[in-house]
Formats: sequence, structure tokens, C-alpha cells
Amino acid sequence: MNKPLQGVRVVEMGSVVLAPYAAQILAELGADVIKVEPPKGDITRNQGFSRNPGMAALYLACNRGKRSIVVDAKRPEGLRALRELLGTADVFLHNLRASTADRLGVGYGAVSAGNPGLVYCATYGYGAAGPHRDRPAYDDIIQAASGAAGLQQTISGNPGYMPTIVADKTTALFVVIGIQGALMRRAATGRGERVEVAMFETMVHYLSVEHLAGLCFDPPLGPPGYRRMVSAFRRPHRTSDGFIAVMPHNERDWRVFFEACGEPELMNDPRFLDTASRARHINLLYERLSELMLTETTAHWARFLDEHGIPNSVINDLSMLREDAHLREVGFWQEIEHPSEGRLVAPAFPVHYQDEAAPRAALLPAPRMGEHTRALLAEVGYGEADIDALVAQGAVVAESRVAEQALSPAAT
Repeated sequence: MNKPLQGVRVVEMGSVVLAPYAAQILAELGADVIKVEPPKGDITRNQGFSRNPGMAALYLACNRGKRSIVVDAKRPEGLRALRELLGTADVFLHNLRASTADRLGVGYGAVSAGNPGLVYCATYGYGAAGPHRDRPAYDDIIQAASGAAGLQQTISGNPGYMPTIVADKTTALFVVIGIQGALMRRAATGRGERVEVAMFETMVHYLSVEHLAGLCFDPPLGPPGYRRMVSAFRRPHRTSDGFIAVMPHNERDWRVFFEACGEPELMNDPRFLDTASRARHINLLYERLSELMLTETTAHWARFLDEHGIPNSVINDLSMLREDAHLREVGFWQEIEHPSEGRLVAPAFPVHYQDEAAPRAALLPAPRMGEHTRALLAEVGYGEADIDALVAQGAVVAESRVAEQALSPAAT
């Protein structure tokens, strides 16, 4: 079965996580994704563990299934080559500031003039129409600006960041949604589309689902914040020998739990009789739950909770997930042989389609820098001599030159 985006060509001019991760998802959906990098490459190429320079773990995790071309868009010949490539694209995705894109000659007006059917997607820190449009933005900054860091303060007394690149990755998912919507409309109208997805607005939208709370009404009926989410007692519970996650969710769960623990009378307390009253007094429920968890081992509680159908889980360390029985059974972990990096492990795409082959084929590994420069330029009409001239001028970088640089003393 063809994947949903089979035949769609995406040119990604992205760096760090947001745009590269979104483009990798598009590749998972079947798109032909071409990653355009400047001569210095994507910054993540040298962040984290690596076997070779320019092929670090974070880069490998966000750039599977792509082809790499290195172009110096600041040079006229490089910009001309990039525009030739964009002329063949269905989608152009970048995370440049609007002013930078215009200065480089890849702003919406310039690019769409040469390809009117193009879906042009720009993703920024802050929406281009607002006063913060030119402010620099990274995940930590957006977590602070959007209220995510402040939510931690309601629990611990100090603001804090979620220990994951949540703003980048959440925005990347909205980028994929926006691009797919634009492609659907183009299929109906034949016209291209300009799409903008901003990190700040996306994260406020994301957090508002549960945390707008009393501010959902005008005038407000109460403060923001979903009580259960910001309870200091919403945490893995300590057992006599470790920790366990427990979540009685509805009346049945709570009643069965306390009856099985020998405290059925607790659920007759007026504070816990229905969903609304339990929500108002959730800290008291969680506090009693914590006290009970301390009385037995983690293994005891896991068996007990499973027997009574109450949601629970042991606390997995990330390193334990490579051996998780469920993930192994569903074929989640994929082994990929990279021509220069050896054997790599990657998570399988978690979206399944009815008619897809099983086991699912892994995407090609993330490309080396400039690995496909020559092939891609040939695809848009450049001859071998023309490509050699571009390489000699420094307008593009092909892999052979990158390899020489990687082996030089300056690079190591």
C-alpha cells in the first residue's frame, strides 16, 4: 500500500528540532523529504553522543528518511540552485525568522512566484503578525512564555521546565497537521497555500485544553489550572521498596480500590461522592492513596491493582524500554544499518494503517551532510560540469568535500 504522502516532495530548510522533526514525520507518511543545510550544517549534527563528527544522536533522531543537500543560499549561484529545487517541491518548510527568509531570498513572495502551487510552511517562535515576531525563541523560552514553566510553580513553589523539548515537538505535530490540511485544499482547488505555525501560540493552545479551566468563562468562574494536574500529590507513589504509578480515575476505580483496602466508608464521605466533589478534594484522596501505598511492596501493589482493574504502572527508566516486553512484541524498536555510523536503534512510527505491511519498513537512516547534493542537482537539470563548478565556487557542498573536512585536524 502506498503511504498517504507518497509522491509529495518536501524541501525542508530546518535546524535544531522543530522543523526537522516535522519533516521526519512527513517522511514517515511517505513524502520525499529533501533537507537543505547551510555549509556549517544543522547545529544538532554535533550535539550529544556520536561515533563520527556531524552525526550525533539528536540529529540522527530527527532526520531519518531524508536526502541531504548543502547549499550556501547567500551566494547567487547557491540561491539559484535552491530555487530550482523549490520549483519541483510540493511543500517548503523552514524555521527561519520571516526577516531572515526574506533576506536570503526564500520568503513567501519570492518562492511562490516561481511555484504557485507550493504549500509554503513557516514556523516561528512567535506569530509574524505580533509584536514579538522578531524575538529569538527556543524551547525553554516558550515553556516560560506559554505558562508551562509557571504550572510547575503551583506544585513545587518554583517554576520549572518539563524535561523534554515539549514546545518544539508539540509545534512540529501542528506543522504536520497544517501541511496536510493545505495539501488537501490544494488537491481541491489547485492553489498553493501559505501556512504559519508559531511555537508560542501553539503551546498556549496546547495547555489551554485543561488548564484554561475557570478562565473558559467570561467573566471567569475561577482561576486557571486543572486541579488534579497541579496537585502536589499527583506523583508516583512511594511503596515500601520503591515507587508505583496509580490512577483510580472514575467512581468505580476509587470505590473498588478503597473497598479492597478495607476502607469502603471513605467513598461515602460527602467530599468524595461524585466527580465534582472528588475534584474539589483531590489532594485528600491522593494523600490517603500515598499513605496506603507505603504499606506494601511495589510488586504487591502491581498485582493487587491489576487484579482489581485499576490503572497502574511500574516506573520505567528510559533505558529499560529497550527491553520492554510490549514494545518488543509490537516491533517498536527498529535496527537500522547506517553506512557510516554502523548499527542504530530507532523507534517505529506509532501510526498504523490497516493495509500497511507488517513488520513496517524502517526509514532510511539520517543522511550524511551533503550526501545527495550531486544527485539532487542532477534531478533538477544540472550537468556534472555545472555541479563541479558550483562545488568549486562554494555555492554547494557535496559529500566528498565534507568528508575531507571531517578528517582534517581542524575538524577534530
